[in-house]
Amino acid sequence: MTDRVSAVGLKVPDFALPGTGGEFRLSVHAGKPLLIYFYPKDNTPGCTTEAGQFRDLHGEFAKLGCAVFGVSRDSLKSHEGFKAKLNLPFDLLSDTDETACQLFDVIKMKKLYGRETLGVQRSTFLIDAAGILRREWRSVKADGHAGEVLAAVRALQ
Repeated sequence: MTDRVSAVGLKVPDFALPGTGGEFRLSVHAGKPLLIYFYPKDNTPGCTTEAGQFRDLHGEFAKLGCAVFGVSRDSLKSHEGFKAKLNLPFDLLSDTDETACQLFDVIKMKKLYGRETLGVQRSTFLIDAAGILRREWRSVKADGHAGEVLAAVRALQ
């Protein structure tokens, strides 16, 4: 894929991914705000914290008409287990071929236990009803992030 999300204020190119609720296609969600958050891996401490906080605030996002989707490179089977374990009210998207990860430029060199490896940088993107990228958060800390994003969605209204 040659298109990339290049800057806040520009239209996000359409893309599709398999998800826990069936195929996700960005263009299907036109007309309402959409939140996509990328996380490194199912069932890890930070990712569990982040997903749980988005779950706990999901009703507030829904009141604002904002759909929430989590994305990682994990398999659909892994996502289904993670979603069930945490009782997540939103779908998780499987990006095993890194389509969306490349589109949003979230694959970064990371250091873990002194070793460098390519991984997903925890990042969140807020897309408005017209498909325009309105906010992005990169390299975020999991704890408290969902509340910060909710405030931005409220400001978008």
